[in-house]
Formats: sequence, C-alpha cells, structure tokens
Amino acid sequence: MAGQRAGASDQDAGWWRDDAPDQGGDYRDDAPYRDDAPSTGSPSVVGQRRRRPEQDGGDQPRSGGRAEARRAQGRGGAGGPGTPPPGGGRAAARGRKKPRSKKKYIAWISVGAVALVAAAGGAVYLKLNGNIQFFGNDQLSADRPPAAAPDAQGRTPINVLLIGSDSRDGSNRDLGGGEDGGARSDTTMLLHVYADHKHAVGVSFPRDALVDIPACKLPNGKWTKQQSGVMFNSAFSVGNTDQGNPACTQNTVEKLTGIRVDHTIVVNFSGFASMTSAVGGVNVCLPNAIFEGDLNPNLGHKGKQLYPKGEQKVEGQAALDYVRLRHGIGDGSDIGRMKRQQAFMSSLIKQVKGAGMNPTTLLPLADAATKSLLVDEGLNSAAKLLSFAMSMKDIDLHNIKFLTTPWKFDKERVALVYPDVTQLWTALKADRTLDGEDASGGTAAPAESAPASPTPAAEIPAPGTVKGTGIKVGVFNGTTTPGLTTKAAGALKASKFTVTATANAAQQNHATTVVQYGPGEKANAQTVASLFPGATLEAGTKAGISLVLGQDYAAANGGAPASGTAAAPGPLPSSVAQDARSADDDPCSNVSFG
Repeated sequence: MAGQRAGASDQDAGWWRDDAPDQGGDYRDDAPYRDDAPSTGSPSVVGQRRRRPEQDGGDQPRSGGRAEARRAQGRGGAGGPGTPPPGGGRAAARGRKKPRSKKKYIAWISVGAVALVAAAGGAVYLKLNGNIQFFGNDQLSADRPPAAAPDAQGRTPINVLLIGSDSRDGSNRDLGGGEDGGARSDTTMLLHVYADHKHAVGVSFPRDALVDIPACKLPNGKWTKQQSGVMFNSAFSVGNTDQGNPACTQNTVEKLTGIRVDHTIVVNFSGFASMTSAVGGVNVCLPNAIFEGDLNPNLGHKGKQLYPKGEQKVEGQAALDYVRLRHGIGDGSDIGRMKRQQAFMSSLIKQVKGAGMNPTTLLPLADAATKSLLVDEGLNSAAKLLSFAMSMKDIDLHNIKFLTTPWKFDKERVALVYPDVTQLWTALKADRTLDGEDASGGTAAPAESAPASPTPAAEIPAPGTVKGTGIKVGVFNGTTTPGLTTKAAGALKASKFTVTATANAAQQNHATTVVQYGPGEKANAQTVASLFPGATLEAGTKAGISLVLGQDYAAANGGAPASGTAAAPGPLPSSVAQDARSADDDPCSNVSFG
C-alpha cells in the first residue's frame, strides 16, 4: 500500500518505532541493574555493568541491590517519590534513544530494497499490460490444423504470425498511413521457431498473391462467406476497421499452409517507429540514394535527397521509410521490398542480441512495442511476450533464416509456385531446416527415397475433355496435406466448373476422394468425378455437390501415400534454399530485385 512501510499492517509495526521496548533477548536495557547483564559497550547506556565498590578503591558495603531497586521503582525512586532510581530508571530510558541493532539496520535495508524492486517491477509490468490490446480466440476458425507435437525431448516448435499494419488510425496517419480509413497488412511473415530453439525461419507472404480466404468473423459477430482467388492482404481488411482483422489473416495462413499458428502479433506504424528508436536505431543499406520522389511518386519530380547510398543507421520515420520503400530501387516490385524487410529484421535481431537478450534490454523495447501491439489471447501480457522473446536467446544469428514463399510473376500479380510451396510447408511441419536437417540433429531422407506418385498420368483426363459449364461444386480437403483444395479448384476452373467454396472437410481422415451430391444431381456429380480418377459417388439429402479430397488425391499430388504413412519431406528446391538470407548476412546484400 502506498505510504506504508514494508512489513506494515493496519497496526503499528513495533520494530520500527524508536520508543518501543526491546522485545528480543533475555535482558531489557531499561530494567533494574543486574550483575549478570551484558555490557553494551557504551558508558552512557542505561543498564550497563556498574563498577563494584572494591573497584573504586573503597571498602564501603554495596548499597541498593535488586531488592532496593525494586522498592525504589515502586515508590518513584530511592530518594522518595519523584526521585529517579540509580541509573535513570524507565523514565530516563524513555528520554534517550536506544541504539538499533546492526542486524535490524541490515534487515530493514534488505526488506526495503526488495520491496522497492518488486514495486518497480510490478509497476512496469502493469504499465506494459495496460498497453497491450488483444483479439479473442472466438474469432479464429473452428476448423484449424492440429497443434505441433513435441519432439523426442518433449520440446515443441512455435509458429508466430507477424503482421505489419498500415493502419490510418491516430498518429499512424502522420507516419505515412494516408488519408483513407481502415487498415491494411503492409507485410506478413510466418516465423517458425524449431523445437530445439536453436533454429528459426521467417517466411514472407507476397501481399498480392491470389489465395483462398476462409470464413472470417466481422465486428458485428457475423461470419463472412469463403472467398476464392483473392489477394492475400485483403484478409486483414475484412470488416474494414482501424485495427484490421488479424484473426482473418491467421485463418487464411492456417488454411494456406496447413500449419497451426500459435501466436499472432500485429505492429502498426507508430509501434514500429518507437521500437526502432528504443534500440537506438538499426543498421540498413541502400543500393542507391533515395529522393523525395521515390517515397512519393505523385510528387512529379525527383526532389531532394533524403537517404544516401550505402550503409547507415535509421530509426523512427527513417526506419519506416526503409521497410515501406518500393520505388527508386530495382524494379519497384513488392518482391524487392520484402527483401529489404527481411534485411531489416535481420539487423534488428542482431542489434537486440548484441545488446543482450535480457529484461534490461527487452523492457524498453517492450514498452515501445506494447503501446501499438495487437496480439492473440496467448500473448496478452508483458510476461508472456518477454518469455517468448527470451526463448529465442540461444538461436545463433546464422541459424535465423528469412525467405519468401516460392513465387512467380503472373501478369500484375504474384502467383505461388506449386509444388514448391507445399514442399516448404511440409518441411516446416516436419521441423526440417531449409537444408534438409531436422531440428533434433537428424537428416531428411534422400530425395530419391520419396515414393513415386501412384496415379499414372494417363489416368488423368486431358485438359478440355471434361466440360463443367454450369455445374457448381464445393471443394473440401479430407486430409491433413495442405494445398490440395487450391490445386483441385484450379483443375475444376480450367474445365469451366464453378467453385463455390474451398475449405477443410469436417473430418480429415478420408482415404479416397468422394463426390457427394444432393437429390437430382447425380449426373453432374458423375461429371465432377470423371475429372478425379478413382473418386466414388455418395448420395445425400443436402442440395449441392461437394468434392471431398482423400489420401489418394494427396498421394497423386506430392502428399502422403494412401496408406496414411507420411513420407519424410525431401529437401527444398535449391533455388528456394539458396535465396534465403541469414540474420548475420552483410546488410548490403540481397536488398533489391530486378
């Protein structure tokens, strides 16, 4: 309680008061003379050992004694009422301050110091906790990938979704958020911390890649319909709120990757700028000088130089400009910007680890970050955030990798490249590093040992031979192999079918592919089945046609064999692994594209 000494209660703390009688030991300093009383070492203290007459050289009999002292106390003193007894008595003792025990001084100082430290630490944590905003688990999809299983040593990998929000709310507008309302995801990265907590990899998602977005919860409590073939970063804008919709982005990433996201962290412009200042700036590198016109293409002219070519330290607005810059470097694409964001993250991690991964270093960073953080329920306290940060302290910089999902240009968009993308997610789910090792020190099975596809290519109908015009079908993944609905939906669309939905099936243990159909739709269901050799038909009472993909389809498309025995993931394509950067790479390398 404020204003109260440590150890105090609603009653007086007797050991603190100067005038309180001593409660310890066998002797009281204000008691009558005792011949066996211990000396205090001070000639002025009441109760000290008196000199005997023979010590004074006299032969007078000793006067007083214990009986007389007691009688004197009873009548006010040896000399009559009102006369203090020899040595001063209790009244005199109360008139003088007793010396405090040295042990009590040390005890008080220790207790006080601990109390102050605890109070300060508690105040910091309360302040940080008050800063943090979080979204509820009720916004997450009910159909999620299973949680990662622990390894042989009981260690569990952690998957964290990092979202950079360009919210236009509040001070963010002054930092470059623009005039429009709402929020957009400027950058999104899935950070996989391996079970051994000695390796980590961050995978960037191209924001304009076309993906499927599952049903997401709106601010009014309603859920949207699933969307197919829409831009990845549109998931964050579902609901059009100033905070954005991180749960929808998490749902989208889980559906796309088949990997369960353990935590989600959203940092807006203001929080990002404050974090870079809290660590004293971050070293970055520019391949050429940057001018006003590069930051604002609508300026109409080059303008003055803002940032020189080469290595430099940036913080605040300058750091934000660096990670958002697109024009004036390389081909101006978002691919180059993601490379610079990965380089920035590498330098930031290097800066923090160099200063020491401890609460002294992390608390100022947390104070700056939490003012603008939006997190999931699992990270809704300062203690949880610091615990997660501390869990990464033993990861060597060289073992922290960054890369972008395998991609290619598709006109004005960026398309994900399959099966490379699926191979990447499979490797991460198996806790394999980019070079094929597992986090417990083993190695992946050689690529040539992977089982061949059991479905001969001749069994797959030639493109255009199946006509699906006017037939609507929903596509559902009945396995745990990710990416199947995207591939199947693509095949259906190529044959002119209308895909109404893509999602995981209610049960993901289907051995074979099934086409379910309602009353009067058997003929259309047979047409769908003809595009998927081996698929069986299943009549039902619910209207519509649903394609439920089984392990046979997964095995034919790079997944586990139909027996359900998961094959060890092969190594990633060399182009994917070689393009990754380590956190200890030269800050001037691999920071542009084109």
